[in-house]
This record gives sequence, structure tokens and C-alpha cells, in this order.
Amino acid sequence: MATNREESSRKLLLQSHSEKHFTAGEIVRDVIIGVSDGLTVPFALAAGLSGANVPSSIILTAGLAEVAAGAISMGLGGYLAAKSEADHYVRELKREEDEIINVPDTEAAEIGEILAEYGIEPHEYAPVVNALRKRPQAWLDFMMKFELGLDKPQPRRALQSAFTIALAYIVGGIVPLLPYMFISVAQKAVMVSVLVTVVALLFFGFVKGRFTGSRPFRSAFESALIGAIASGAAFGIAKLVQSRPN
Repeated sequence: MATNREESSRKLLLQSHSEKHFTAGEIVRDVIIGVSDGLTVPFALAAGLSGANVPSSIILTAGLAEVAAGAISMGLGGYLAAKSEADHYVRELKREEDEIINVPDTEAAEIGEILAEYGIEPHEYAPVVNALRKRPQAWLDFMMKFELGLDKPQPRRALQSAFTIALAYIVGGIVPLLPYMFISVAQKAVMVSVLVTVVALLFFGFVKGRFTGSRPFRSAFESALIGAIASGAAFGIAKLVQSRPN
């Protein structure tokens, strides 16, 4: 009876306490990678071509081609990275499973070693070790999580990562190219592109800072600074090459 009352009390406490933790870290990471590169690379390309006095139509064509190629490349990179993580998890899972079967005493000692790192005494963690030895799947999950620091990847993680990064890259890449769609003179379009992209970088950096827990204003400044350096370098190089005598 006492055990049932304690269990009911625990459930009531958990139901009454709502924790607001942000748990979509992998998706946010993919969005950050895609948008940050999407805003910066086409922006630098367009600025560089503007510095070479290329018409807006050519800049727009080259920019859209870069966005398409960049989205495919970034998406493929995200897919391969996530697929590699999943393959690594499967290999380590099989290795850990074999160790639990073949050297159970050693693996049980490792549980105690892990718990001891948290200041738990042997007489306190001994019941936990014994309980896990009776539950092979829980034992395996514990070792993967606390010994190797590996979380089980989602089944569709690779495809999700590829799609998220590619879409984010396209969204970010279109922003600096928008002025070239409406302004035929590249020298005028680049000024508007700079203004629009800097505002977008500031906004993106601020939002990124809020989601990642860093200082939003500092994050906004860093994002804008990186974009400005990249576009400024591309513009300067284009001007330098153009000024060279034939």
C-alpha cells in the first residue's frame, strides 16, 4: 500500500510539473547550417560579380545556379553525416552487446565506475548494477548512453537532415538575390542586396542566439560580420582582377 501511494504521489508530481526544455536541437542545427551558408555564399558571389560590372541578369542566373548546386551539395553532406552517425551507432551497439554477453562481470564493473563518477558509493549503486544485469536491454541502453555517450538516432534522421539543410540553404540563398530580380543595374542592385542581406543576417543571428542559448545581440553581430567579410572580400577580389591590365 505504501509503495502504491508513493507511486501515485510521484505521478501526480510529474503531471503537475511541466518543464519547458527545447528538444529540437538537431533540426535547429540543420537550419542554422543551411541558412547561414545560404545567406553568405550567394551573397558573396553576387557581390563579387557586381564588382566585375556584370549585368544583373547574369548575376541572377549565376546566383540561382549556385543556390541549386549549393542546396544539393549541402543536403548530400547532411545526409552522409547523419548516415555515418547512424552506422557508427549500430557498430558500437553490436560491440557493446557482445561485451555484455561475453564479459558481463567487466561490463557490470563499468556500471559501478560510471555511477562512482557521480559520487555514488559502492553500497548505493550495487542494487542498480544488479537490477540492470537482470534487464539486458536496459543494461545495453545504459552503456550506450552513459559509457559511450551515444543516443539512438531517429530512423529517418539522414533524410530529414538532408531535406532541412537543403531547404534552409534555398531560403537563405534567395534573400541576397531578390534585388537582382527587380533592379537591372547591378551596381544599384548590390547596394540593396547588401542592405537586405545584412538585415536578414542580423535577424537570423538574433534568432539563432535565442535558440542556442547564446547572447542574441552578439550572435546577430557575428552573423552580420561574417557575411560582410565574405561579400567584401569577393567584391574586392573582383575589382582587383578587373583592374589588372590585359
